[in-house]
Amino acid sequence: MLEDTRYKVITADDAAALINNEDILGFSGFTPAGAAKEIPTAIARRANAEHEAGRDFKIGVVTGASTGDSLDGELARANAVLFRTPYQSDKSLRAAINKGETKFFDMHLSMLPQAARYGFLGKIKYAVVEAASVSEDGEIVLTTSVGASNTFCGVADHILIELNEAHPEELSGLHDIYEPLDPPHRKEIPVYKCSDRFGSPTLKVDPAKIVGIVKTNRPDEVGGFKETDAVTAQIGENVATFLADELKAGRIPEGFLPIQSGVGNIANAVLGALGANENIPPFEMYSEVIQDSVIGLMRSGDITFASATSLTVSPPYLKEVYEDLDFFKQRMVLRPQEISNHPEAVRRLGIISINTAIEVDIWGNVNSTHVMGNNLMNGIGGSGDFTRNAYISIFTCPSIAKGGAISTIVPMVAHLDHSEHSVQVIITEQGIADLRGKDPVQRAIEIVDNCVHPEYREQLHAYFANVKNGHTPQTLRTAFAMHEAFMEKKDMRGVDWSSKYSKD
Repeated sequence: MLEDTRYKVITADDAAALINNEDILGFSGFTPAGAAKEIPTAIARRANAEHEAGRDFKIGVVTGASTGDSLDGELARANAVLFRTPYQSDKSLRAAINKGETKFFDMHLSMLPQAARYGFLGKIKYAVVEAASVSEDGEIVLTTSVGASNTFCGVADHILIELNEAHPEELSGLHDIYEPLDPPHRKEIPVYKCSDRFGSPTLKVDPAKIVGIVKTNRPDEVGGFKETDAVTAQIGENVATFLADELKAGRIPEGFLPIQSGVGNIANAVLGALGANENIPPFEMYSEVIQDSVIGLMRSGDITFASATSLTVSPPYLKEVYEDLDFFKQRMVLRPQEISNHPEAVRRLGIISINTAIEVDIWGNVNSTHVMGNNLMNGIGGSGDFTRNAYISIFTCPSIAKGGAISTIVPMVAHLDHSEHSVQVIITEQGIADLRGKDPVQRAIEIVDNCVHPEYREQLHAYFANVKNGHTPQTLRTAFAMHEAFMEKKDMRGVDWSSKYSKD
């Protein structure tokens, strides 16, 4: 894998010793797939030692998206994160962010690489990248994600490589590395169908920038997904029914269109339902992430090709992929996130986007990042990249949470990520709200009648029935009354709008 080499083989602690307080590092990883592990863990050890000695030690952490516990978790617990962008999902890091101990700024994932190149994030000193192999002339075969690794290696002063034997060198050919020119020289991105390849199978870097290689053998820290339950299964069925009806009505072209799906249990259920629906033909994906359900759908022929930036599958499914790489390399490609999420490609290919909301309001605005308006969950991720540019944009969520104490559909979202101008369809286990061509009042009726849980339906109808004026009959005095009720008594049910309106 790496015998006689021009590169210096070092330990993770040697690598960590190169890092200085307030350095900015760009780490590989898009989800835990392909994330650096040994070096960030060693940096966390160094941070603990520096803090014990009474010295400051924090670094700026830039990644493709979320990562694994060995990166975000270890650094957060060591109080070693000066700032973090563009997306995270680690509980330790989330706690530090919500306490105000770590600065975090949310970004659309397609925008992160160019922001790094433009210098908007500060000078990235080190790129830390996981690889399956590296050649003498600086050609790196990445592992299970691309993310923004290509950009980090391009802009960083130095490169540190984690050479991970858990991933076979035969991954060569899975990736398609392409970086657009920057304005004013940018040209069109030459992706005209999901399977187009127009870049390099390897990440090519200046060998002189590689200051050390750390050998490791650690699997991706991707956990399993929960079994589909009745609610997520029904959401999946509703999505499949809606799209099958759109196809039958001629509003989706014959042969179907590529699908983008978010990450998680609902996304797995949705993809499974699409594959099982006999009225939906085999389809392609142009998305961020390939996850568990995609592997089975490729085997059955229901998914014919998948383009993404990350192979985020649980260990049994990754084993299956690695044992039959020739089969899967013909049916999938991993690209930089700047390409997998690029608005130009999304609009050109006619992507149907399916993403998950934390809450939705009755006018069609979506909150996908914050709980009760102030506590960050994960971040916007790529949902905005796809939603704003999709052929059809769909958001899904269960109609209730916390055993019914929370309605995920409210008078006004407590934090807005996707406005009514971009959101076309809302789907819960209760039903489907098609918002296209409807004014605010029509949207509100559509959402409440079709998507709200029965326990909240009358309550939400009563909300806007009491307000007669304005294009969007909203009242600031009462818009967050359901949120306030939950904060006060841990239950959104039973809000008495009449008593609140009487104060006006």
